[in-house]
Amino acid sequence: MSGKRAAPRRAAPRSAPGSRGRVVAMVLGTALTTLAWFYLVRSAIDFGATARGGQGSAWAFLALASLGAIACLFVALMLVTMLARALGLVRDPAAGPRAKGGRRAAR
Repeated sequence: MSGKRAAPRRAAPRSAPGSRGRVVAMVLGTALTTLAWFYLVRSAIDFGATARGGQGSAWAFLALASLGAIACLFVALMLVTMLARALGLVRDPAAGPRAKGGRRAAR
């Protein structure tokens, strides 16, 4: 089209190259951190039982396993959020609300 008010033609936005690889990496990372979280929680429970039984060094292992479990859960939740954004299930909050009506209404 040509003319005074003709809009430029734009192609539909394509997904970024390698975005499928990023999604697969996020899924695998989420699975691994969730498994690590589960293992650390079970270890913390066992160390807690051992510490209550009278072994003093188990308290230090209990604390380390608890901190590790907290860190793994935090990373897993961040990966789930990034995965939801990559799949388009959630919009980026920094984008803000969309203006209705296009360019002319935004004036």
